[in-house]
Amino acid sequence: MINGLEDAPVLLKDFLNYMQTIKGKSANTVQVYLYDLRVFMRFLKIHKKLVPEDTDFDSIDISDVDENFLRTVTLSDLYSFMSFVSNNRSNSVYARARKVASLKSFFKYLTTKAKVLDINPAQELESPKIVKRLPRYLNIEESKKLLSSVDGKYSARDYAILTLFLNCGLRLSELVGINLNSIQNNTLRVIGKGNKERIIPLNSACIDAINEYMKVRPVEGVIDKNALFLSERKQRISKATVQHIVKKYIISAGLDPKRYSTHKLRHTAATLMYKYGHVDIRALQELLGHESIATTEIYTHLDEQQLKNAVDSNPLATFSVPKKKI
Repeated sequence: MINGLEDAPVLLKDFLNYMQTIKGKSANTVQVYLYDLRVFMRFLKIHKKLVPEDTDFDSIDISDVDENFLRTVTLSDLYSFMSFVSNNRSNSVYARARKVASLKSFFKYLTTKAKVLDINPAQELESPKIVKRLPRYLNIEESKKLLSSVDGKYSARDYAILTLFLNCGLRLSELVGINLNSIQNNTLRVIGKGNKERIIPLNSACIDAINEYMKVRPVEGVIDKNALFLSERKQRISKATVQHIVKKYIISAGLDPKRYSTHKLRHTAATLMYKYGHVDIRALQELLGHESIATTEIYTHLDEQQLKNAVDSNPLATFSVPKKKI
């Protein structure tokens, strides 16, 4: 279910339907396309002086945006939009890169599929350069401290959630989407990006944590009967609730909540598997559900200690030429 389609113009709705039903994009991805393109169309109305500049941005109606209007869009307009989201909406380089991808997909659809435009104004639109940083992750002791901080009424559920994050490298959407029948024969079936299914073997820590949670998981009055993780209201737990749970225990463990999040737990699992499990990069790609091996390669980074060990292990590390007597 896509939220916010009420005032979306027909061409935008058609594009979103195409991306979801033909291209197989997930509901989350399609939702992001809607957010990005709605901001873009509202910006255009101000930029082209079709509404007063002091109009409340979020109330600008875009339902009348049609092919004639979109034919007026130029590459210059697109770069003006990128400047707007950077300066007026404080979009990070990652958010701007995502908007570039949304624009390129939309205008490519209008020119090559819907064929309502003859010229694609986004064809030469460049994405801002993203400086790749090594992913932040918890070390082994910090991970143990996080798990040890779990307590309270829902401790069995919360412990199972953290254990799956730290051992399986799940995305947030994948974790909340786990059903009871997703777990069979000590394996977990998850639906990842692009609705792609993958099977993750469960280790003993995960199996034990899930079994302990199942002993106390509500049975009566459950709304989403097949959902594994339930909220206090006995319905499928939401992403926001899981994020709150993770943040709470990160603080309880004495860790920095600004540095660590649910996604950082995914980084932790991937890094620990690669660093200590000597996992083949292709196997890690499969476990994490990465479409490109290049995405997985960020986990092949080496920490300072590993670099020091590598230098120290050089056969010449302790060799020195005897000083000549003068």
